[in-house]
Amino acid sequence: MSEKKMTSSRRHHLKSLVLQVAQSLLEAEAEALIQQKEEYLSENCPSLSLSGTMEELQLMCKKFHQTIDKVDEERYDMEAKVAKTDKEINDLKLKVVELKSKFKKPALKKVRMSADQMLQALLGGKHKVTMDLRANLKQVKKEVKDESGDAVGDWRKNIEDKAGMDGRKKMFMES
Repeated sequence: MSEKKMTSSRRHHLKSLVLQVAQSLLEAEAEALIQQKEEYLSENCPSLSLSGTMEELQLMCKKFHQTIDKVDEERYDMEAKVAKTDKEINDLKLKVVELKSKFKKPALKKVRMSADQMLQALLGGKHKVTMDLRANLKQVKKEVKDESGDAVGDWRKNIEDKAGMDGRKKMFMES
């Protein structure tokens, strides 16, 4: 099957036919909308009877103005509420974005674990390692100094002995 190319005149003619059909459909749709609008107004808005005196007409106009003012006030209040809620929504969205971007580090719990338990956790259950950390520490002997009551009583002599460079040398030599 060979496909034949359409000539430009044929294509132009088909395009104009399609546009004509579309235009007629749009006109029919516009007429239908106008008819629906007229039907709605006839059902919901009865015709206005203006028979009466001038005072009655002025009274009716005042009532209409009062109802218009009430409606305008309600509309303004609703717009203010909508603007306020829109602002709150935007603020909350910004907070959500900030919270998603920041990662808070959780507080770590203190775990009491001996060195053997840590090594076993790191190396696994196969390796049994015992480690005595106190075995490698040096033994320190504490020296107990007995100071007699004479040294406490004669404090001036103690200070004079330690004064100057000679006294400091003695202190280093003693220890």
